This record gives sequence, C-alpha cells and structure tokens, in this order.
Amino acid sequence: MTNENSTPKTRHKSQPRRRVKPIWKRAGTLTMAGALVLAASGFGSWCAWQDGMISRGFQHVKWTAIAASVDMGLGVRDVLVVGRRETPREVLLKAVRLARGAPILAFDPQAAKARIEALPWVRSVSVQRRLPDTVYLHLVERRPLAVWQHDGNLSLIDYDGDVIVKNDLQHYANLLLVVGEDAPVHAAQLLEMLWNQPKLMSRVRAAVRVGGRRWNVRLDNGIDVRLPEEGPASAWARLAEYEREHHVLAKDIGVLDLRLPDRLIVQKTNRAKRNGGGTET
Repeated sequence: MTNENSTPKTRHKSQPRRRVKPIWKRAGTLTMAGALVLAASGFGSWCAWQDGMISRGFQHVKWTAIAASVDMGLGVRDVLVVGRRETPREVLLKAVRLARGAPILAFDPQAAKARIEALPWVRSVSVQRRLPDTVYLHLVERRPLAVWQHDGNLSLIDYDGDVIVKNDLQHYANLLLVVGEDAPVHAAQLLEMLWNQPKLMSRVRAAVRVGGRRWNVRLDNGIDVRLPEEGPASAWARLAEYEREHHVLAKDIGVLDLRLPDRLIVQKTNRAKRNGGGTET
C-alpha cells in the first residue's frame, strides 16, 4: 500500500536509448486480455440457461482466462490509498482481501467496498480498478466528536451520534464527555451552540442530558450550569455576559441556573453556605 504522491527516482543523463514498454502496456496485449474476458462473459450469458455441467465449464473457461491475464500484465502490483488516518493499515488490507500479483480482473470492487465500509472508522470508500495493475481506495473516515458515557461504559461518537469505537479512548481525553441515553443524537447541536461563546466553551468539561429535554453543563471548576429546554443558546449567551460583567465563575458557587429567561439563579456551595451564604437570585 503506497501513497499516490510518490516521487520518481532521478535518472542520470546518458546516451538516449530506445525505451521498451512493459508487456502490460502494449496495446496488443491489453486488447487480447480484454477479448478473453469479453469472450468469457459472452459465453457465460449463453450458458446461464444451460445445464449445470455446461455452467461449470463456463466457470472453468472464465477463470482460466483471468489467470492467463496475469501473464499479460494484469496482476495487482500496488494498492493506492487516500484519506486513511485512523484506520490501521493491516486492518484495511485484510478487508481489501487482495494479494500482490493476484489477477486484477478477479478483484470485485463492490464486495471490497462493502467490507471496508464495515470497518469502525470508515464512513464511505470509493474502490476502483485502475488497469493494468493498481487498485485505488479513497476513504472518508468518521470525525470524532465526543466521548459518551452510558451505563458505566465509554464510547467514542461521531458527528452523527454513531459509536466509532469503545476501546483505547485515552487519546480522546480532550473531547467533551456527554452523559445520557439520547446524548449522542443531540451532542453535535450542543457543541455548535457552546462554541458560540469560545471563552466559556474552553471551560466546559462535560454535559449531562436531563430527561431527554435539556442539558446541564459541568465547568472545569465544578460549577453546574443548568440550561433551559427552550432557548439554550440565548441562556448560554446571557451567562457569557454575566461572566464578562460580574465574573460569576470566580465565586464560590455550585450551580448556575439559567432556566428562567429573566434571571440567573445562583446556588452557593455547601462550604459557602456554612460561612453565612445562601441562595442568590
């Protein structure tokens, strides 16, 4: 498997020599190979309604022709891949099921496409045979969005809310943690809203889906921000304004309740209450 943008080796200047085309690039050879395959295919159409013995004979002729095509240069020499970042090379090659030197005419792009798109990181893939000797893969991989916690288990989810993987998540500790049964479906919309206030978003560590209706957001200092079911973006913008004007996040509080549209309800921590504080509105 190679990168498509490989740099050819430089050649030293010397006396011009006649260049010999490889056998698989000769027009006559490719024409002969194509004729063999077409003949086999045509024979197959005639045999489709014959008895089983003739059908088996067709299969023998077909695969004999395909095997002979390797000697004419139609054998796989390279697999070019574009777009692979997260999918392990070995896993991808196993899904392709193609060995160097195998007849390229025997390779089934549609079957390979189905196997590759069943891999966890792959959203879609284009699979092409590029005659005479190359298979080309263009992968579109999933984009990780957040880590989902549900029933005590962690999963990496993408922008559609689909689970990508459930193991080896230590590389994604910087992503937002979302909690709740239906959290993955609504996570992308939540993230888009939170990023409207970048300074606040930089302090968000987790978000809990409450009753399948709204979110509670946990900040890096332990404050829980309760967002309303209706108009959460406006409430989040109000909190950003309160922070700019009053620095509310620096106070000794446990909860900021934004569910009422005309006020901010502040609930102090138990320590602050013991020191004489209470609930502020």
